[in-house]
Amino acid sequence: MPRTTARREVTLDEYRSCTVPKAELSSADIHRVRELKAAGVIEKRDHCVLTARTITGVLELSRIRLVLRPKLPIAGNRLIGWLSYANGQNSTIDEGLRNWPIGKDGYAGLVPAALLYECRLLLRRGLRRDYVRRQRVDTTLRGRLNVEAQATRCFGAVDQLHVSTFEYEDGGWENLVCGAALAAASRQVSDPLLKRQLAITAKDFPSPVRGPDALRLLARGRYSVLNDHYRPAHAWAHMVLGGGGPDDLLNPYGFGAHGLLLKMEDLWESVVQRMAVDAAATVGGRWARDDADQIWTHGMHGTRTPHFAPDVLLSFAPPAAPVGTTPYLPVDAKYKNYAKTNVSREDRHQLLTYIAGYTDPGNPLALVVHPDPNGPSEHRLEFPGPRGLVGRILVLGLDTRTDPETAAEPLRKAIAGFAASVAGP
Repeated sequence: MPRTTARREVTLDEYRSCTVPKAELSSADIHRVRELKAAGVIEKRDHCVLTARTITGVLELSRIRLVLRPKLPIAGNRLIGWLSYANGQNSTIDEGLRNWPIGKDGYAGLVPAALLYECRLLLRRGLRRDYVRRQRVDTTLRGRLNVEAQATRCFGAVDQLHVSTFEYEDGGWENLVCGAALAAASRQVSDPLLKRQLAITAKDFPSPVRGPDALRLLARGRYSVLNDHYRPAHAWAHMVLGGGGPDDLLNPYGFGAHGLLLKMEDLWESVVQRMAVDAAATVGGRWARDDADQIWTHGMHGTRTPHFAPDVLLSFAPPAAPVGTTPYLPVDAKYKNYAKTNVSREDRHQLLTYIAGYTDPGNPLALVVHPDPNGPSEHRLEFPGPRGLVGRILVLGLDTRTDPETAAEPLRKAIAGFAASVAGP
């Protein structure tokens, strides 16, 4: 049996570059990195320059192990909570899972660990059983005779009957999805303990279907009070099987690419969206997502009519408010360390466009929300001009060392203050 050569580990931080000898990257490796958009690749005569983007994780290539590290990391014992929050999950995460170490698989190793935890909860509760349609050949008529199969396959034989039956078993789509995800994860993770635990747990679920078939089952599946407790496990299964997460949190190639990649920018956007919408709902606001609430561009060449939309546009319209009087608050998520650096020229222009198009001249405010691994932070930018105040941008840094609910407090406070300022008498 041929010996496998250990891959050399190459570590690359977000937005940084490194040089790799061309002999260590095959043409298939270069194609894979570009296809996954994990990094930019510039080929030179004898080397390649890799430039990281906003995707983090681990990518196994033919001769190297590419480790993509985030510039603003969320601690491993916190990331699982932030992923759950971004997915809309509110279930309590096991403390052992919270403290899952960041090993060779990086952040990606937390996703199979979370899947394992949720599937074990399902087993403890008891797998859901339901009537599952089965096609079988029997000597007695149990169920409904499959006339077509009987006529075309048995040629008049009466000792073998093709019948359609409904068996009460645990082979429903909910359990098949979990089994497929557990089996896929057990083949790919590098941690031996996690690999063994995933494989053992997979045996307690029905024989798994193929990954693509499981994704189709997820797409068609519907939840009710009887199977709603499967949602958390299915959310992690969706990631493991390559179906992406909220806003394609995880690269859709999943483990099929020999690595699981996490786009931190998308994670942050999803988290801020949920925080802002939840905070607005408590003070009578909502997420304005209708076409009538957008700034559109007309007169472009062709038929395109693009629109300018912040990550979250909050509306605080009172009942029966006249058209054109709705108070709006634009909220934009920026995966940048604006606690230590100035808001970029491009971002200032972008936010001022939102202010001009959405807000009332009497309260021209927009929020920028960024991660701050050193604790909550806040500062305000003002833009006076020859005709008076153009706008204000409140820059909020949320503490990524804590849980999302606690970290969201500065954002809740800012949104509540805005709602109070625009409330009628």
